Amino acid sequence: MKKLNLLFIGLLSMSTIYAQDISDALRYSQSEIQGTARYRALSGAFGALGGDMSAVSANPAGSAVFSRSHASFTGSNVDLENNTNYFNGSTNSNTSNFDINQGGAVFVFANTNPKTPWKKFTLGIAYDRTANHNDVWNAVGTNTNNQSIDLYFLNYADGVRLGDIYLLDGEFIEDAYSDIGNAFGFGHQQAFLGYQAYVLEPDADDDENTTYFSNLVDGSFDHDYLYTSTGYNGKISFNLAAQYEDNLYLGINLNSHFIDYQRTSSLQEDNANGGTISFIDFDNNLSTTGNGFSFQLGGIMKLSPELRLGVTYDSPTWYNIEEETTQYINSNQADSDISYIESIVNIYPRYKLQTPAKITGSLAYIFARQGLISFDYSKKNYGNTKFTPEADFTDVNTGISDVLTDASTYRFGAEYKHEQFSFRGGYRFEESPYLDGITVGDLTGYSLGLGYNFGNTKLDVTYDKWERTDETPLYNVGLTDSATLNRENSNITLSLSFNI
Repeated sequence: MKKLNLLFIGLLSMSTIYAQDISDALRYSQSEIQGTARYRALSGAFGALGGDMSAVSANPAGSAVFSRSHASFTGSNVDLENNTNYFNGSTNSNTSNFDINQGGAVFVFANTNPKTPWKKFTLGIAYDRTANHNDVWNAVGTNTNNQSIDLYFLNYADGVRLGDIYLLDGEFIEDAYSDIGNAFGFGHQQAFLGYQAYVLEPDADDDENTTYFSNLVDGSFDHDYLYTSTGYNGKISFNLAAQYEDNLYLGINLNSHFIDYQRTSSLQEDNANGGTISFIDFDNNLSTTGNGFSFQLGGIMKLSPELRLGVTYDSPTWYNIEEETTQYINSNQADSDISYIESIVNIYPRYKLQTPAKITGSLAYIFARQGLISFDYSKKNYGNTKFTPEADFTDVNTGISDVLTDASTYRFGAEYKHEQFSFRGGYRFEESPYLDGITVGDLTGYSLGLGYNFGNTKLDVTYDKWERTDETPLYNVGLTDSATLNRENSNITLSLSFNI
C-alpha cells in the first residue's frame, strides 16, 4: 500500500467551498476580438487605424474615423486541431464549427457649426465574440511515474474527519454526497468519492481519523483522459466617439460581457499492479454562465497626413459567475449505488472574478490611397486576476499572483490596394501568461486576406492561423502529470460591410 507524502500545493489549490482554480481565472481573462475579416487579415493591428467595426471594439476612437454611417456582419469557420502526447501515447483530435462572430453599426453625425473645433460625433453598437471554447483533446498513455488518480483523492482527504464522509445507517449515497457538499463543500465531496469507491482507506476506523492511505499498489497506470468543452465569451459594446479638429479622435466604449462554458473531463485508469483496485473511472462535468462589465478609453492622433498614433486603455472586466457541477466515479470495488451521484447537481454560490486591465499602443503609416502598415503592442498582467469574495479564495488568489505574470502581445499588419481589390497580411506573437512559459506556451499566428470594394458595399475574406504548445496537467492536485498539446487553430472569415 502507498501513503501520500503530502506537499503544500497552494499554487494550484482550490477553495474549500468552491471548485474554481487558476485555469478558470485564465480562461475568462484571456480574450481577443475575433472580428471582421479585414481586422483579422491585419492580425488585429488596428489600434491606430479605425474605420472598421472590430477596430471600434478594440479602440473606441476608431468609430470617429468613419466619414459615413457604417455597418458590418461577419461569419467565421473555426477549425482546431490538437496533437496530444502523454508518456508513450499520441492522439489527434479535431473540432470545427461555423458561427456569426461579429455584427454592429456606427452612426455618424457631422457638426455643421463652423465655430466649434468638434467636427463630428459618432454613436455605435457592436457585438464581438471574444473567445471560442469549443475544444477536444484526448491523452492516452501509460503513466510510469507512479502517478494515479488516487493522489487526487488523497490530497483532498488529508485532514478530513472520517466521521464527515461516511454513510449514516440507512442513508442513500447520493443524499450523503449532496449533504456533504452543502455542509462542507467541494473538497469534502472529493474525499467522500475516494472513500466510498474504496480507493482510500482510513488509518484508523474512528470518526476523528484524518489520515488515509490508498488501496492501489505502486507501479504503472494506463490512462485514457478525454477533455471536451463548448461555449464562448462575447461582448456588446456601446460606443461614443468624436473628432476634434482635423487630427484627434477620442472615444469610449461601455461593454457588457457574457460567458457560456460547458466542460466534460473523463478519466479511465487501469493497472495490473496486484492491488485490490484494478480500474477507476472518474468523470466531471462543469457548466458556467456569467455576465460582466468593462469600459475602454481610446484616442487616435494624426501626427502627419501619413502617420497615426493610437492609445487604448481596457479596464478590468468585473464578472459575476455561476457554476454547476456533476460527478461520476466507479471502481472494481465500488458499490454499484455510487453511480447515483451523477444525478446530483452541485450549485455553487455566485462568485466574482476581476480580470486584469490592458494598455495598448499603436502606430500606423498610410501610403495615400495605396495601402498601409500598422503595429500594435499591448501588455496585460494576468497575475492581477482576482476571485472574490477574497476570504473564500485566499489560496487561489495567492496562486494566481505567484504563477501568472504579465504578457505582451505584438501585432503587425499591412494592406495594399489595387483598383477595387485590397490585399492584406498580418503576423502576431503573444507571450505566455504563465511565469514558467510552459503550462500555456507562446502563441504565433499569421493571416492573409482579400477584399473587394463594390462602392458602398465591401466583401472581405480572410484565412488566419495560430499555433501554440501547452503542457496541461490532467488535474490541478494529485495527478498533476501533464499532457503536451500542440494546438493549431485555423479560421476562414467572411464579412459584408456597407455604408448606411
